[in-house]
Amino acid sequence: MKVKTLYIYPVKSLAGIDVSRFSLDDFGPQGDRRWMIVDGDNRFVTQRRLPQLANVTTDLQEGVVVIDVPGEGIFPLEVGSDAVEVTVWRDQVVATAGAGRAGEALSRYCGETLRLVYMPDSCFRRVDPDRVSAERRVGFADGFPLLVVNQSSLDELNSRLESPVDMRRFRPNIVVEGAGAWAEDTWRSVSVGESRLDLVKPCSRCVMTTVNPDTGEKDSATQPLKTLASYRKTRDGVIFGQNAVHQKPGEISVGDEVTVLNQEN
Repeated sequence: MKVKTLYIYPVKSLAGIDVSRFSLDDFGPQGDRRWMIVDGDNRFVTQRRLPQLANVTTDLQEGVVVIDVPGEGIFPLEVGSDAVEVTVWRDQVVATAGAGRAGEALSRYCGETLRLVYMPDSCFRRVDPDRVSAERRVGFADGFPLLVVNQSSLDELNSRLESPVDMRRFRPNIVVEGAGAWAEDTWRSVSVGESRLDLVKPCSRCVMTTVNPDTGEKDSATQPLKTLASYRKTRDGVIFGQNAVHQKPGEISVGDEVTVLNQEN
């Protein structure tokens, strides 16, 4: 088994970036979901409610996150100075408000007041203590630093669909190839290159999987979620992929060998 593809998502719920390698810091993949969009109530906003956010692309230019808003232009994301308490799922964290014109451009594009916020190093949002006993942090990702998925599992799902879907619908960080379909259900820890990852929770999927990453439109038949729910529904939800926590800083590259260290029979 080896790493087929790697992705980072500089801004939660905007388009991700296909990269050849990334470094792991205390938060997870360096730069991954340190930015987030919030509404007028300072609550997080995602493609679940605004699917057109899929059309807003991201890039890294000399270490600066840049977003391209359709019809508005390209804007660097600037960290301001004002602290703001924001809500992401059940967590309230103190973030830093973004400066510059990016938030205004997003607001015009989406037709409502939005702004960007940044998670500084001083912020500590804890990973679910019911799943990870160590005091580990996470950025603005839904709950865990990493999402590991299996290419063969997508291939198996696509064999059941009239219109195959792209892996981007599932917003993974690490795509593994060379394993059997759904083999990842049994993995509990893996080595990826020189890094060790603990797989701590199956990833439950939502309506975001129905958003076409190329058009920003939801599938009228709620595919692939409808088909996935017909045979992948568990007590943890409709499952595709595994949430993971890394044991220490390191670097992961496309082509790295993946070895299962511990698994359930």
